[in-house]
Amino acid sequence: MVEERQYPPIVALTVTSMAAVIIGGIYIAGHLPQSVPLAPVVVLLILSLVLVAAAAVMLSRLDTFSWRTFFTVGRWAVLAYIVIAGMLEYIFVVDGVRGSTLILTTLMLAVYAIDIPLILAFSVARYQPAEMS
Repeated sequence: MVEERQYPPIVALTVTSMAAVIIGGIYIAGHLPQSVPLAPVVVLLILSLVLVAAAAVMLSRLDTFSWRTFFTVGRWAVLAYIVIAGMLEYIFVVDGVRGSTLILTTLMLAVYAIDIPLILAFSVARYQPAEMS
């Protein structure tokens, strides 16, 4: 039987960050093509950024962790999600989203392209033999 090591709530914070981005995206999409009230989107984006930053700080403070596995999985996941986020950005541009709404959408897509790879890489690496840092 393998003893499971306790980790800080990295996945919970990142999933909550992802939820804030999704809610912001739905909010924007629900108002298009009319003008979008941006205050709720800005609040959700800031919340999302704070949560993912907290998860990154917690992750960086781990003493023993399978960093090789984390970066191997993370590198490929980031590549895939940058492509996906780029395609979604293209759709917003083609659909005529402009100005502040496009900037906020782009920032939310950037958080999306960080959140999911972080969740995937951490979830795989946490079950691998730990390396001393």
